[in-house]
This record gives sequence, C-alpha cells and structure tokens, in this order.
Amino acid sequence: MAKDYVTGKKTTFGNKRSHSLNSARRAWKPNLQKARILVNGKPKRVWVSTKALKSGEVTRA
Repeated sequence: MAKDYVTGKKTTFGNKRSHSLNSARRAWKPNLQKARILVNGKPKRVWVSTKALKSGEVTRA
C-alpha cells in the first residue's frame, strides 16, 4: 500500500493475540486518502493520512 507523503506513515506488522495467546500475523494500515495538496506552491496529488488532513498539517489545493 501507499505511504503517507507528509508524516511517512505506512503499514506496520505484528501479531494478533487471542485470549489464549495464540498468535497470527496481521497488518495495521493507516487511513490514507488520495488528496491534492500544495507542495512548494504547486498542487500535487499524493497519499495523505486523515490525521494530517484534519490537523491542518497540509493545505488542500
């Protein structure tokens, strides 16, 4: 999957643990959206996390 252009968030891997401590591999994916943002004053279409969009870290084009 894609990587967040602003914060660098990407898929992380680990173990899913049940109540009986059985382990199974799983992945946690960030909530990424394709958005047009201003990069160096020019609009660019990139993958951005919803947290970065809501916090105002980026400006939409």
